Amino acid sequence: MKKYFCIACDYIYDPQKGDPDTGIDPGTAFEDLPEDWTCPLCGVGKEDFEPVEE
Repeated sequence: MKKYFCIACDYIYDPQKGDPDTGIDPGTAFEDLPEDWTCPLCGVGKEDFEPVEE
């Protein structure tokens, strides 16, 4: 599963960690996040994230 970074604040969503503060379990792919999920640091939506090139 790919990591994604927020183009507004550089937060990285790591699917292996999830986002426990908003109830997103580890192992949740970015594509499977709810449509209304937002960056936990700056609040932008999923449309403002890009895949991390590894």
